[in-house]
Amino acid sequence: MESAGRTQAARDRVPRIDPYGFERPEDFDYAAYEEFFSAYLVVLTRRAIKWSKLLKGGGSVQKSMTVKRYIRKGIPLEHRARVWMGVSGAQAQMDRNPGYYQRLLEGERDSRLEEAIRTDMNRTFPDNVRFRKGADPCLQRTLYNVLLAYGHHNRDVGYCQGMNFVAGYLILMTESEEESFWLLDTLVGSILPDYYSPSMLGLKTDQEVLGELVRTRLPAVAALMDRHGVPWTLVVSRWFLCLFVDVLPVETVLRIWDCLFSEGSKVIFRVALTLIKRHQSFILEASSFTDICEKFREITKGSFVTECHTFMQNHSSYVKPLKSLQNIQNFLENIMATSPCS
Repeated sequence: MESAGRTQAARDRVPRIDPYGFERPEDFDYAAYEEFFSAYLVVLTRRAIKWSKLLKGGGSVQKSMTVKRYIRKGIPLEHRARVWMGVSGAQAQMDRNPGYYQRLLEGERDSRLEEAIRTDMNRTFPDNVRFRKGADPCLQRTLYNVLLAYGHHNRDVGYCQGMNFVAGYLILMTESEEESFWLLDTLVGSILPDYYSPSMLGLKTDQEVLGELVRTRLPAVAALMDRHGVPWTLVVSRWFLCLFVDVLPVETVLRIWDCLFSEGSKVIFRVALTLIKRHQSFILEASSFTDICEKFREITKGSFVTECHTFMQNHSSYVKPLKSLQNIQNFLENIMATSPCS
């Protein structure tokens, strides 16, 4: 009874809709979240003071060792869009191309592109009240504009499923169509090249790279995958394609993206390895193909991923071991590019 009372009290205090507009799921652990957030609030307050001092005076945010260290410890919500724009280079791109975004929206029409984007609108964050048709304003129109402009800007990519979730998060953070467009361009064009192209060579390569990293660092897990014939793409493709959106809790995803815009795609590998290493024993309990897939779904839930500050501290333990990542990526990319099956 005491536990039930504590849970109900927490449910009464914690809003059913989070600060970003997402409805909390039916099985959401309100009591555990309240306990975590009360401690995390202290961290957020301390970081906010430090960031305010660092950013005093305005101007664009430039990369530096101090900024990188601050980013790894988390960017306060009120500064997140500005820091992402600065460290990723998106702000510089936007400043060099005034009016370009609007011209893309006013350019020639592409009915196939428009239809592909429109098809995914209602599938994008149905659990977010700000993306519903009845919302005022409804972010579906903003999302449509950003994706349409990007499709006109990068005709080699056009539109690919997965980009809607990424662009949606950018819109929630920046509350600006144009900034979201330039951040999306930085991700798709620079940080994650060939993730969203028709061949998806970059995406396929990086999933294979993760497999090789697991084989080196967690050989028992790699052996289990091999024994049951489970391809890495089956269990981690959404991690890479959607950058953990709709996989991990919102606040954890945002902490990951803080580092992603600053340090690049290696952050995805660090996060993936953190998840697999933490749950290695649990994964190794699997006894079939289906069981392995279910284990990988389960490891993205629970207190370990909800407590985003501790999670990102664990992720940092892979900073040094991944120094050779670029060599592995280049090696596998060359193999896949010349493979007759690629």
